[in-house]
Amino acid sequence: MEPKVVKPYNSDKSKKEEVAQMFNNISANYDFLNHFLSLGIDHIWRRKAVKELKSIQPKKLLDIATGTGDFAIACLKLQPEKIIGLDISSGMLEVGKQKMIKRKHDHIISMQLGDSENLPYADGEFDGLTVGFGVRNFENLEKGLGEMLRVLRPGGKAVILEFSKPKAFPIKQLFNFYSKYFIPFFGKRISKDERAYAYLPESVAAFPEGKEMQGVMEKVGYTNVKIIPLTGGISSIYVGSKN
Repeated sequence: MEPKVVKPYNSDKSKKEEVAQMFNNISANYDFLNHFLSLGIDHIWRRKAVKELKSIQPKKLLDIATGTGDFAIACLKLQPEKIIGLDISSGMLEVGKQKMIKRKHDHIISMQLGDSENLPYADGEFDGLTVGFGVRNFENLEKGLGEMLRVLRPGGKAVILEFSKPKAFPIKQLFNFYSKYFIPFFGKRISKDERAYAYLPESVAAFPEGKEMQGVMEKVGYTNVKIIPLTGGISSIYVGSKN
């Protein structure tokens, strides 16, 4: 069965166009809202995800759906020579570019506009890649994952951080309430985009997670795929290698 396509605005535009529009709309307040609505836990999740790349000592990294570049900045711990942060939203990238200049990371982190399902890079160009809360926004998940695998070198690793659905009481009930009411309420008031933060729980609900996501990654060609649940299953890290 084909997964349900969830879009931010449900217009005649493609999901890709709508996602770019949504992130352009909320880019000015995105960083504040992201850390506020995740209660700051997103920093801890990113640190754990970055550790999964340590064993391959990557020199060149790609951060897909980079937004304003927080995951790219977290990857600096690996001491790479070059990080490219790619995103479909010019608004988010502009905020990210200013952040890199301000923090003096712009000599290592380059922010580039591009489509994650049609990556403008050569086969095997990167040692490792990361995606933080971005794969559920892909229009075609298999195509996006396949492109990621294509640009990885043999022996390279992909690390995906994505929201999932907690199963155990009381985290399941708390997370459902939080994502259904708290996030849209504050997201709407601060970002002035009502649909953007209503889309979040909808997209999480529709996204294949856990073993299902592992199956999609293996189907595309990733090997040694593992799942690491975080904070009671609120999010998960998916790690896959390229032979």
